[in-house]
Amino acid sequence: MDETVTRLLEKRGVTLSRIADLVFDLQHAYVTGLTREIAEESVHHVLRKREVQNAILTGVALDMLAERDELPEPLLTRVKTDEPLFGMDEVLALAITNVYGSIGLTNYGFVDKMKMGVLDEIHHRQDQVNTFLDDIVAGIAAAAAARLAHDAFGADAGS
Repeated sequence: MDETVTRLLEKRGVTLSRIADLVFDLQHAYVTGLTREIAEESVHHVLRKREVQNAILTGVALDMLAERDELPEPLLTRVKTDEPLFGMDEVLALAITNVYGSIGLTNYGFVDKMKMGVLDEIHHRQDQVNTFLDDIVAGIAAAAAARLAHDAFGADAGS
């Protein structure tokens, strides 16, 4: 299943190496010896979690349905315009970040606010609806960074 979600993300213009770049940027100052390869392995680890896979499948499906105008109103307009008070995109992303505890939430808030790297590109794409995708990618990066922090500081939650 992690191959399925990886292909789905790639089809939407997001590679795991670009998510790993976010993870590296979040954690390189705190995790001694962190490399982009280690960051990417952490992303792979997060993608193996069933709840993460479910969040990706759900969010991307909603974005794709909105692109084809196949959601009922007023949901269609809310998703297509990424209405600020909609919030369901963030709720879905928080399901991903919670896999590794409160540090994931802190990381998510920072990454989502800063729209770093691939998130900036996703946010500004005009050719597809990415209301859920940008938050999902931020959630994956935040969870992978939290996993590394847990491992680096001896917590049990890193596995």
